[in-house]
Amino acid sequence: MMKVLDLHCPQGHVFEGWFASEADFQDQLQRQLVLCPVCGDSGISKRLSAPRLNLGARPPQAAVPATAGEPPVSSPRQPAASPEQLKALQSAWLKWSRQVARSTEDVGERFADEARRMHYGEIDERAIRGQASAEQAMQLLDEGIAVMPLALPEGSKQKLQ
Repeated sequence: MMKVLDLHCPQGHVFEGWFASEADFQDQLQRQLVLCPVCGDSGISKRLSAPRLNLGARPPQAAVPATAGEPPVSSPRQPAASPEQLKALQSAWLKWSRQVARSTEDVGERFADEARRMHYGEIDERAIRGQASAEQAMQLLDEGIAVMPLALPEGSKQKLQ
């Protein structure tokens, strides 16, 4: 039987991990083999594994200070995302980032040069990703070369077991 754990990283990403036993989890954690699938952080900790926690009523809304002679007004409050919504967003982000990684070629530090060569017709166009400094990216944009910064998590570039 597998042990399913709710895990989280220091950046607040929440995900599940499946392990043969608690000892297996601790062994993998100690060897830094347990990584956040969103950001790649290895500082993972275990959280309560409950399908739902009833944390009670919401706190009262804060009042907006009144202007002279007017009563205080309640400010509308943006509802916090539920744990289920956060998991769904993280899952969608990871799925999308894996699709980007699968459908593009990683050209690494050669990104600016490869983008220019494609733009000026020196090589065939293809979907690429890589690293460029902010200055290089601005130069590409000034030349009319469309680029977009993407922070793809390391987990999206690797196959999961």
